[in-house]
Amino acid sequence: MVAESPSSIKNEVVGGRYRLGEVIGRGGMSSVYCARDENLGRDVALKLFAPQAPDADELKRQEAEIQLLATLNHPGLVTLFDAGIDDRIVDEPRPFLTMELVEGQDLRARIRHSRVPLEELSVIGAGIADALAYVHGLGIIHRDIKPANILLVQIRPGEPLRPKLTDFGIARIADSTRLTATGTMVGTAAYLSPEQALGQPLSPASDIYSLGLVLLECIKGTVEYPGGAVESAVARLHRAPEIPEDLPKEWADLIRSMTAIEPLERPAAADIETALRQALVSPASTPGELAPESTRVLPAMPFRPPSITAEESVDELREAAGPLDEVSRPATAGRGKQAKGKLSAIFGRRRIWLGVLLAVVVLAAAVAAVLVSLNAQSTPDVVPYPAVTGVLGDHLEELQKSVEP
Repeated sequence: MVAESPSSIKNEVVGGRYRLGEVIGRGGMSSVYCARDENLGRDVALKLFAPQAPDADELKRQEAEIQLLATLNHPGLVTLFDAGIDDRIVDEPRPFLTMELVEGQDLRARIRHSRVPLEELSVIGAGIADALAYVHGLGIIHRDIKPANILLVQIRPGEPLRPKLTDFGIARIADSTRLTATGTMVGTAAYLSPEQALGQPLSPASDIYSLGLVLLECIKGTVEYPGGAVESAVARLHRAPEIPEDLPKEWADLIRSMTAIEPLERPAAADIETALRQALVSPASTPGELAPESTRVLPAMPFRPPSITAEESVDELREAAGPLDEVSRPATAGRGKQAKGKLSAIFGRRRIWLGVLLAVVVLAAAVAAVLVSLNAQSTPDVVPYPAVTGVLGDHLEELQKSVEP
């Protein structure tokens, strides 16, 4: 499959700029190296495919497909930087991809450590479903969804690990030619969809089936269809996945729909992403609809009467004092003194009248109190009171007449 062993081409330069380093991954169709981009001075992951037949038309199709994959840009995907053909050996051209070098473990290593709690699985599943919705919208099918192709990355300390989907090496452009060699089995046996196992045409629903098996493996901690390629492929055609009885109903229904035999019965990636995002806010971490948010009532603000400004006080003073235009804008010192004299006289007269009115009110109140007490004691018709002369006496007489029966 590979012309040279991975160690034999270490330190060689691919594509005129990528110097190969240590092997960080290896599969039947390719090897992944840690490489140094000598043009930009950064480390990348370089995936070097097995040698291909020297068919010019086939190489052009492959290169076009790889270039399209290199344009993908989504936070849930490992970013592809570059793509090309390694033609150092003329008779054995080899496609390659360069992508971001992600630090962290893959989901396969995470499952080996322990089962994945539902809350953590909601984050992982929603991230991968979101990435699939993106690539499916571009007409691309991944065709090899499995735990080893899902990397877990720590974006910020204290936050849950975020998934990144990688390895589009055997991806297929919908209604186009395959990237891998003709006649080879595409995908990993344990995660093949029924249509993949039968060699039927694929669709985005094939990735959904594989993701359903991945989620189920995270819950159970074991592969659902283990064994060799033929044994694993036949098993899924004879029985549905076994879902644990203690799994919440929402999770069971979701996985059951994702692993339906008929592709048209499986949900779209965008719907799965929405369901799993809702699981993140559910108390039991189960997919479902969000509870309607109740209307919040803000506390009433206390009423504060408007305060009277200094300008308003001056206006009231002017109204009480009468027309003061001639004294409000003095032109000379003499006019200023004259204005002060007039203003003092006005205030003096008003103070006198206020004092008189206040005395009348006090006296009237005293008289009313006396009258009430006398009426309570069955007083005679005429109520004597001290003689008062002048204007005040006249007022008192009018008051006496008004209260007589």
